[in-house]
Parts: sequence; C-alpha cells; structure tokens
Amino acid sequence: MWPRLFGAIILLTMEFAMTRGAEATPTYQDHLNLLTVLDEQGQARPVTTPEQWAVRRKHILEAMQLVMGPLPPKTAEIVTLVNSVCTNRGPKFTSYRVDFASPDGDLVPAFLFIPTGLKGKAPGMLCLHQTTGIGKSEPAGLGGLPNLHYAKELAERGYATLAPDYPGYGGYECDPYAMGYISATMKGIVNHRAALDVLQSLPEVDPERLGCIGHSLGGHNTLFLAAFDERVKVAVTSCGFNSFRKYMGEDVSGWSHKGYMPRIKELYDARGDKMPFDFSEIVAAIAPRAVFTNSPLKDSNFAVEGVYDCLRAAQPVFDLLGAGDKLKAVHPDCEHDFPLEAREAAYEFVGKVLKR
Repeated sequence: MWPRLFGAIILLTMEFAMTRGAEATPTYQDHLNLLTVLDEQGQARPVTTPEQWAVRRKHILEAMQLVMGPLPPKTAEIVTLVNSVCTNRGPKFTSYRVDFASPDGDLVPAFLFIPTGLKGKAPGMLCLHQTTGIGKSEPAGLGGLPNLHYAKELAERGYATLAPDYPGYGGYECDPYAMGYISATMKGIVNHRAALDVLQSLPEVDPERLGCIGHSLGGHNTLFLAAFDERVKVAVTSCGFNSFRKYMGEDVSGWSHKGYMPRIKELYDARGDKMPFDFSEIVAAIAPRAVFTNSPLKDSNFAVEGVYDCLRAAQPVFDLLGAGDKLKAVHPDCEHDFPLEAREAAYEFVGKVLKR
C-alpha cells in the first residue's frame, strides 16, 4: 500500500514538473535527419561531435516522456528475487518460477534460467514476451509459438535469462494508472529496469554483460528500455517497430490504448505526423551500444519500408559514435514472425557483444 502511494505521489510531482517544462523540450518536425540539433533559440545546428549528439539524445528522451510520462528516478536499492521455486533441472539449464518486487511494491512474476556447468559468470539476457495471454511462459518455452522460445534457447547457449510478465499478461494483474503512471509503457520500463537489477544481483551473472530481446510487444519494449537504461549492451528487437509515418497510414491509434500510451490519442490525435518522437530516434538513442532487428518483408504490423527509413536515419549516428557495425538488420521473407535463421543471426550478434 505505502510503496504504491508514495510512488504515485512521486510520479504526479514529476508529471507536474514535466508539464511545466514541456515548452523547454524542442519540437522536431523531421525525425529522420538526426544529425541536427535545435539550440536554445530553436535554430537548427549540425551535429558533428558526440557531445552535440548527446544534446539531441537528451531531447529524444524528453520527447518520449511527454508521451509515456516521466521516468521515475532510479533508487540506490537493488531489486532482488522475493520468491523462487525450481521448476526443472536439466542437462543444459535449471529453471525457476520467481517473483521480484517492482519499485512500486507489486510483485512481478517471471521465469529464470541458469545454465548448467558454468565455469565463470554468464552474460544475462532479459527476455520480453509478445502480446499473448500466457505472457512469460512463451519465451520460457512452456507454450505459444516455438519460434518465440528465446529465453529457453538462450539458456541452452549459456546465457542466464529472465522472462517477466508485462502488466496484464500471464500471471501479472496490475493497474499502472492507479499507481500514478501516464502509460503502461512507462510502468513496463520501470519493471524491466528492476529486472536488470535482478540479473545483476545473481551470483551466476556478470553484471556488466547484459542484453534484452523481445518480439512484437517485447520488441518495442526492448528498445524503450535500452534507450533509457545504458546497462543494456545489446538490444534485439523482432517485429518491434517501424516509423510512425509508415505505420497503418499514419494512424497510430493502435499505440494509444491503455496497454500502451493513451496520450498518443489524447494529445497527438493518434497521428504519426504529430508524434514528438519516432523509432528512428529511439534506435539512434541506443548507440553506440548494439542493436539487432528482425524485420520481415511481409510484416503487416510494421511495414518494412518504415523500418528501412528508421535504419537509414539511425546509421549515421552509429557511425558518428564509432559504432557503425553495431546496427544490424535481417529481413526474412515471412510475416510477423521470428524464424530460426533470424534467431540464429540474432544469437550470433549477441554473442559477439556479450560473450568473452
């Protein structure tokens, strides 16, 4: 009760401060020309140095919070497991059904996989599920689509993996709005940030080698988390984004229900051309850390032409930061799916970043 009430008060205070300071967040009309920054007078200046890019990146994160609500400050307290029950001991991993307490005081259900026979600390991967009623059970390999069992597959490859539920899915009943959040998206970011704490707290995990992977809902939540939390060294997004300008004819109302960001409709008329940020900027905000996208050619949710726009816009930022090879995309000839060849490419990419 008290943690939730205290958290709601903090969020409302931050929201008031952000509302008063909203005019200070520059408005960018072009979300594809990222090597430009607006100065205090609103004049466009070229971005030619990492320091100048840092200013544009700050503007991107501020614009995201105008829609998602404010990101609560990170507390010094490290989130650890509250409950843990072993569910399977196998030749490649041991799995556990676990709970961890979010900073709001509610318990987030998750599955944890620890590889067998570790000779040192393992890299950790946060594994986020798609829009499916079984939530965390799908990446854990306990149901759903076999192509989305990546928490289990990565554990078989030597990663410690954690697959939590998103609010309203699996076994997780949660009302972010009653807690003072402006969006379920921001509550997800806060929970996933806490999940990184959990991974870092485990004696089997190297706290400096963390990544995040997700499909669809989990794919964009991976990008949101990585943009705000630099502990994510590699982000794998499958069928997770395209440009708002190429999303359903610029009708972005699909992003505006209570499972995402209601302000998209309330403040921006659910129009892609009115959004204060775009996914081109989110991808670029993760640089110089690594980003891999699986973006199929026939994905009816996220038209691949909009993905191409985002990648072309973000690549110069990666180049500027000396990370030109840290942005990779594959485009399998399929629909909204994460086929084996794409997953293998993703796992190889992750291994180059996280494995020693």
